[in-house]
Amino acid sequence: MRRGPPLPIPNREVKPASADGTGKPGEYVDATFQKAPLPRGFFFEYIHHLCANISIMNNLVAIVGRPNVGKSTLFNRLTESKEAIVDPVSGVTRDRKYGNVQWGNRLFVAIDTGGYITNSDDHFEGEIREQVRISIEEADLILFMVDVSTGITDLDMEVTEILRRSKKPVIVISNKVDTSDKEIGSAEFYSLGLSDVVYSISANNGYGTGDLLDRIVADLPDEDEEIETNLPKIAVVGRPNVGKSTLINTLLGKQRNIVSDIAGTTRDSVHTIFKGFGFEIEIIDTAGLRKRAKIDDDLEYYSAIRTIKAIDKSDVCMLLIEAPEGVNKQDLAIFYQIVESYRGVVILANKWDLVDKDHKTHDQVKKEMLERLAPFTDVPIIFTSNLTKQRVHQALEEAMRVFENRQMKIPTSKLNDLMLPIISQNPPPSTKGKYIVIKYVTQIPSQVPTFAFFCNLPQYVKEPYKRYLENKLRENFDLSGVPIRLFFRQK
Repeated sequence: MRRGPPLPIPNREVKPASADGTGKPGEYVDATFQKAPLPRGFFFEYIHHLCANISIMNNLVAIVGRPNVGKSTLFNRLTESKEAIVDPVSGVTRDRKYGNVQWGNRLFVAIDTGGYITNSDDHFEGEIREQVRISIEEADLILFMVDVSTGITDLDMEVTEILRRSKKPVIVISNKVDTSDKEIGSAEFYSLGLSDVVYSISANNGYGTGDLLDRIVADLPDEDEEIETNLPKIAVVGRPNVGKSTLINTLLGKQRNIVSDIAGTTRDSVHTIFKGFGFEIEIIDTAGLRKRAKIDDDLEYYSAIRTIKAIDKSDVCMLLIEAPEGVNKQDLAIFYQIVESYRGVVILANKWDLVDKDHKTHDQVKKEMLERLAPFTDVPIIFTSNLTKQRVHQALEEAMRVFENRQMKIPTSKLNDLMLPIISQNPPPSTKGKYIVIKYVTQIPSQVPTFAFFCNLPQYVKEPYKRYLENKLRENFDLSGVPIRLFFRQK
């Protein structure tokens, strides 16, 4: 994820990315981090500041525009990934792609949409237009991308009218400004009347993306606009028609949500205060889709967007999957969205009553599911049935246990007494003839369990050893269902 400029720290030297290969276009480099020793205790204070102030409520930012203006290229640059296919042939992006973006102390989810087009030979034209409409409807902020090399086209005007009717905040982006002499061509797009500033960028080489990201995070809605209940928030998520609303109705003992065999009959996110069995929590039901003629075409797309919103509002997610089918690709996408958002997770294998079982079935199915979820396998799996109410309340108890795990605070003395002997017995492997000595470990105050390891050569600690340390933490502390973060710093 792109981190953007460092947080404000007194007396630290910050410089733009330079031609010597340090940093990337549109980023800043903390030169002092690279060339000078840090004051004693500085790293702890810096990471504490970072973790305490970073936003974990993700807003949705949709990238829209006509085909072949560079939407997928910008998406790949913002998310620092290559998930979206980039091709000079227009119309390559048909399905949405979404990914997390971090800039400064804000997080948001970017959505790459297909190019808006009319009267083409593409059989998916109608679906693409509908997905663009859904993205606009669900987004908190819209990035409208145009092409400086072609100027305003009829399709640009059509999209402009749609955005104007949506009454959503819009940032106009003039792409393919590869050199500063092309910036003058961006002035034409002020006539669209959608934004007070037109941002000239090159999604291909990163020109102007830093200023654009500054504007994006400035325009995102404040987090305190929503009314907070201060109760544990449990989101019920999963692909359409897997039994989410039925589970909530079973827990509440009443028909709180409409339930139908038609996938996507829950229109809006439903927040319900649940009191019972010694718990008082807020349950969030993932919204589905209003009944429309194209429900089959757009269901997965709409569900994915609403699932992201439900995850971001939660502390713990109960991910429903169908036990007879096992974990499929769509389940995995939701699971890793939860993990990457650092939310707690409990897997509910629903419709367990439909599985033909013997005394080995439970363990075998659980093993297969964990193999699919690897590498994050420290996650509770409960086999449930909404129809027979089997283990439904146990699922809620497990979700509350994961919530408590996520709040866990481990004393520094206990951490060091446990981890330092383990590290001494199995130290990090040497690299280039240099030996790594980990001297100290502490938990940093944060909304998710975060641990800092102080050592002499942090840059040589490899991923396999980081996973080893994480596994040892999980073996000795109940962190089941909770993604954790590890930092390494020189001491």
